Amino acid sequence: MPKVHPKVSEFIKKDSNWRKEIRTLRSILVDSGLTEDFKWRAPCYTFENSNIAIIARLKDSCTLSFFKGILLNDEAKVLVAPGKNSQSARVIRFFSEEEIHSHTDTIRSYVQQAIEIEQSGKKVDFSQKDNLEIPKELQQTYDENPLLQAAFESLTPGRQRGYILHFTGAKQSRTRKDRVEKSVDRIMAGKGIHDCICGLSSRLPRCDGSHQSLRK
Repeated sequence: MPKVHPKVSEFIKKDSNWRKEIRTLRSILVDSGLTEDFKWRAPCYTFENSNIAIIARLKDSCTLSFFKGILLNDEAKVLVAPGKNSQSARVIRFFSEEEIHSHTDTIRSYVQQAIEIEQSGKKVDFSQKDNLEIPKELQQTYDENPLLQAAFESLTPGRQRGYILHFTGAKQSRTRKDRVEKSVDRIMAGKGIHDCICGLSSRLPRCDGSHQSLRK
């Protein structure tokens, strides 16, 4: 029997809504030759240390997300982008255990595709991230604080993208301006929108919420 991760077993045991569905997905994935792990507080499946897929539970469904889903040949037309700005990941949404069983062959096929993609070394083209437009609220802050522009442009492309999506995600200009102002210190410190700034995270440089212990 393939080796399973104890934290995934505990994750399934504690779930009250999608226990059967997650257990079924787990069985398909480990039987397909993937290694089970527990990352980002969810069941994650890898091949030779490369992330292949991850299971998530939502209110109305559970999902199987392929990290490089955009590269898969989606013959069954079941993959969807988890968000409008998702460039790489693609998910399959499930609403019942029966639905998962009916897609077993498709899941196995997509897992095999994902493994072959990793073995080939193929990468996702993230060139789209360089085409994001700087919001006027950030540009206005540049005019007031030239050092901020230098700090922002020294961030990695991924961190720049994270901030721009955070700023432009607000509909009102006043809210966008507030978000920019609240991010100035983080940007000047060379930190991304999701980076840890307290040093307590066990997943550095990402924040895992450990700072909340300071409030107790």
